[in-house]
Amino acid sequence: MPYKAQEGKGYADVAAHFRTLIKSGELSPGDSLPSVPEIRQQFGVAAKTVSRALGVLKSEGLVTSRGALGTTVASSPIVITGADRLKRMETNGLRYAPGETSSGHRVMRRSVYDSEVCTALDLEPGDEAVIRIRVFRQDDKPTSVGISVYPPHTVSAVPELAEDIRMVAQFDKLYTERTGHEVVKGQRTAQSRQATPDELAALEIDAPSHSAVAVLVTSVTFHDEDQALGYWEDIYAPGARVPIGE
Repeated sequence: MPYKAQEGKGYADVAAHFRTLIKSGELSPGDSLPSVPEIRQQFGVAAKTVSRALGVLKSEGLVTSRGALGTTVASSPIVITGADRLKRMETNGLRYAPGETSSGHRVMRRSVYDSEVCTALDLEPGDEAVIRIRVFRQDDKPTSVGISVYPPHTVSAVPELAEDIRMVAQFDKLYTERTGHEVVKGQRTAQSRQATPDELAALEIDAPSHSAVAVLVTSVTFHDEDQALGYWEDIYAPGARVPIGE
């Protein structure tokens, strides 16, 4: 059974179990969670513990109560970052959550001048890199813009990154297979800033030219033992729920 877990857990553990299933896409929006008696039996906990765990998930906007129909996964509960997609694919092979698609795929070679990207990838301003952009959508509504930047040595090992096609495998797995070097994900950071006109257009936000629209941005850099391999940035639509931590 997909809900089976170790016995003797507390409410935080019960909540974490179902949070993981929702985040991984194994539980889809509209899916029902087991009944309270079933959860009690599976985890070996009291009814009060189950109620508290479900209350935590409700407060996070992950589930909703439907009375006699029980507890179901909320519609479009969270937006997954690019880095978390790697973890999800390793867990269950799911690239997209139920109802999720992507559009606006673009691949280009550009000179990089952004100071944060140059520092992350150890590039000099003006050095060329491959940039991949895509817009993630939930039920056809834009939720985030994903941008990944790869320096020449990464593209040399994984030339598919420079091709204007959707990748059939994650770059870190291909890089490790071909070089024997393990790819390590660095610390993911988050900040808020004003959206650029291009980001507003990608997120389909119609805002007056004189107004400022704040967006949340997360970024992470990937390395092997010798050098930086890639820089990923995700820009989220206002109101998006984004899991932070881990």
